Amino acid sequence: MPATPEPTLTASEKAKAAWLIGRMAKRAVAGPEVDQSDLERKLGRLLDAARKREAEAKSPR
Repeated sequence: MPATPEPTLTASEKAKAAWLIGRMAKRAVAGPEVDQSDLERKLGRLLDAARKREAEAKSPR
C-alpha cells in the first residue's frame, strides 16, 4: 500500500500539530511505559482532516 502524501497544513493546523508533538515529547521523557496513543490518534485525525480539506479544494465544483 503506497504511503499517503502529507497535506499542506494551514497555520492553525501547524500550531496544533506542534503542540501535540510537544506533548508527545514530554510524555516520552517520562518513560517508555507512558501511553501516547491518544495523542497519536489526535495527530492522525488532524492530518486526515487536512487531507480531506485539500482534496475538497482540488475537486471541481
